Amino acid sequence: MPDPTAESQTAAAGKINASSPAGAPRIGVYVCECGGNIGETVRCEQVANALGKLANVTIARHYQFMCSDPGQKLITDDITEKGVNRVVVGACSLFLHEQTFRKTVERAGLNPYLYYHIGLREQDSWVHHECPADATAKAIRMMSAGIAKARLMQPLAPVHLDADQRVLVIGGGVAGLRAALSIARRGLPVTLIEKSHFLGGHVAQWEHLFPTDEDAAALLEGLIEEVIAESKITIYTGAEVVSTKGYVGNFDIRIRVQPRGVAKDFAAVDQAIAACPVQVPDEFNFGLTQRKAIYQPYVGCYPASPVIDREHCTRCNECLRVGQNGGIRLDEPPVEIDLKVGAVVVATGFRPYEPFAGEMGYGEFPEVITLPQLERLLATNDRLEWNARPVRRLAMIHCVGSRQIEGMHAPQPDGKVNDYCSRVCCTATLSAANRIHTRFPNVTIYDVYQDIRTYGRGHEDYYVRACKNGVTFLRHLPEEIPEVIRSEKGAEYPLLVKVKDRLTWGEEIELPVDLVVLSVGIMPSPISDLVDMLKIAPGNDRFLLEVHPKLRPVETAVAGVVLAGTAQGPMTVQESCAAAEAAATKVAVLLSRGKVELEPYVAQVDPERCQGVGECVCVCPQEGAIHLETRIENGKMLRRAVVTAANCNGCGVCVSVCPSRAIDVQGWRLDGFEAMVEAITAETPALEGVA
Repeated sequence: MPDPTAESQTAAAGKINASSPAGAPRIGVYVCECGGNIGETVRCEQVANALGKLANVTIARHYQFMCSDPGQKLITDDITEKGVNRVVVGACSLFLHEQTFRKTVERAGLNPYLYYHIGLREQDSWVHHECPADATAKAIRMMSAGIAKARLMQPLAPVHLDADQRVLVIGGGVAGLRAALSIARRGLPVTLIEKSHFLGGHVAQWEHLFPTDEDAAALLEGLIEEVIAESKITIYTGAEVVSTKGYVGNFDIRIRVQPRGVAKDFAAVDQAIAACPVQVPDEFNFGLTQRKAIYQPYVGCYPASPVIDREHCTRCNECLRVGQNGGIRLDEPPVEIDLKVGAVVVATGFRPYEPFAGEMGYGEFPEVITLPQLERLLATNDRLEWNARPVRRLAMIHCVGSRQIEGMHAPQPDGKVNDYCSRVCCTATLSAANRIHTRFPNVTIYDVYQDIRTYGRGHEDYYVRACKNGVTFLRHLPEEIPEVIRSEKGAEYPLLVKVKDRLTWGEEIELPVDLVVLSVGIMPSPISDLVDMLKIAPGNDRFLLEVHPKLRPVETAVAGVVLAGTAQGPMTVQESCAAAEAAATKVAVLLSRGKVELEPYVAQVDPERCQGVGECVCVCPQEGAIHLETRIENGKMLRRAVVTAANCNGCGVCVSVCPSRAIDVQGWRLDGFEAMVEAITAETPALEGVA
C-alpha cells in the first residue's frame, strides 16, 4: 500500500501558490483506487498527475482507500498545513461516502459544503473495464469538471428548524405498535392511529408465527398491553388522516375518528349482537364465517368494546330496543382532530392477494380456498373438514398473485401484474403443511411450486421437515400454470389439479384432491389518498419506496416521513419489528434535540433581479415552497418571489422558468453547471500524454 504521506509526482505537488490572493480557491484533489475497483481500470496516478497541472489545484494525490482513516488524514493535513480550501474527491458512490468526506473536511475546520464528489467507480471504471486508456481520459475530464465547479463553490449553512417532538404513527398492526412503543420509550410522545376499530393487524388472524412457532395471540396481547400501559402513547382506532401540510419538524395533520356507536360501559352487548338481523362475511376469518353489523372480531381484541359496522348497518333499530339506556348510538358523528407532529411513521401494512374469479378455480369451485383462509380454518377447528367432508388429500399451489408474467396473468386495476416475489409465502405454506401433518397425519399433501424460496434463517428447516413428513413436491415452469378442474361426476375426490411436473421430466400428472389451497402473495394496503397527501412515492411493485435500500432503508424522499413494516414490502413479523425499530431510531435521532437540520440545497432568489412574474410559483411541485410577496421599497410597490426553505427540495424547476435568471439552487448554481460543461468538453493540458 502506498505511503499515506506521499504526494503524487506532479509539478504542483507540495507547493503552495503564495501569489494566490486571499480567499482564492486552493483546491485539493484526491483520486481513490478503491482497492482495485477503480485502480484496476483507471490509472489513478496518471489522473492525479494530470489534474495537478490545472489552475487553482494546490495538491493532487492518489491513494488506495481515500475513505480509510489514513486517507482521510491526507485530506485534513492538506487543509490545515497547505491551506486547501476546496476539496474534490474521485471515488466510489456518492451515496456511500458523501457524509464520510463531509465530516472529514469539517474536522479540519473547512465548511463541509466546500467538498465535491465524483463517482469514478459507477460512472467510469465499472462501465469501461475493457478500455483503461479511455477510462483514464474520462476520469480526468470528470475530475476536471469537478474542479471547475469547486472554483465557484461558496460556504453554505444547513437549514435549521424548530421541531415538534410529537410523532404520528399510522397503522396499528405489529409494526406500528412496535414503532410507537420504541419511540415513546425514547421519551417522545406518540399518537397512534388505526383505520380499523381494533389493533393488531393481520397478526391477530394467525395462530403461529414462523420461524419461531410462537403463539401469535400471546405475542400480540403482550405487545398491546405494553403499548396501552405507556403514558406517552395516545391511541385512536377507527381513525384516518384526512389532510396534511407542513414540513419535517412541523407537520399539521388532521385525522377523522369514526365513532364506535356502542358505549364503553354498555352491559347488554351480547343481547344487542343477537338482536342484529344483518349477516355479512367476516373479514377476520377471510369470509369463511358470517358476522353481525354490530360485532367484535375475536375474543381478547383491543379495544374490547364492540363496534357498529355503519357500512352494512340497515338502521333496523333492533339493537336500539336492547340499548334503550343509550348504550347504542347510531347517529354519533365522526370527530376531527388536529395534530401537530414533527415526524410521521407510515406502517399501513398489507393485504393478501385476492385471486380473480375463476383463477385456478377460485370462486368457481367451493373447494378452492386461499392460504389465509386455511390458517383460519386450522385455528378455529379441531378437525380438518370442508363442506362437512373430511379432507383426505390436499394440494397447495405456490406463487398465486406473485411472480406473475405480463400477458399470461390478469393485471390489477392499474394495469400491472404482480411480477415481484412475496418472499414469505413459501415458508408460510410449508409451515402450514407441517402443522397439518402433525395434527392430521393421515392427510396426503401435495406441494405444487415454481421455485421454493425459504430465504430466512431457520426457514429451510420447514422444507426439510416437509420432505421428512412425506409431502409430495411437484415443480412446474412459470409459463405452465397448473390447472384446477372439477372431477367427473361420481369421482371419489371433487377436484383434479393438472400439472406438468418438471421433477419427472415434464410428465403430466393429475392430482385428485378434496381441497386446493392457493398460496397467495402480499399486496400493499390501498392507501393512494395517503400517498398523495404525504407526497411519498410507491415503487413499481406499489409498495412504498425508501430512499436507498442499504444506506437509508426506512426513509422516504420526504424529510420526516419514514416507513415501518410491510407498507414497504413483503416481510415476516420479525422483519417488520426490526424495520419498526429502525424507523423509531431514525425518528428519535431526528427529533430528540427539538430541532432538525436540513441540507442547504434549496432555491435562493436574488431580489435585485426578481421581477415578480410568478412563473416559479406556477411550476413549483412542492406545496408552500415558493410564493410571491408584495413589499414597498423607496415608495414603490414591488412583487418578489420568496422561498420557504423548509418546503423546498432543491429540484430546480423554478430555475428553468425564471425569465430574469433571478433564482438559483444553492450549491448547484447555473454558473457552476456551465463551468462543468465547459471543463468536460474543453481541450485541456491535463489530457496530454494519456494513451
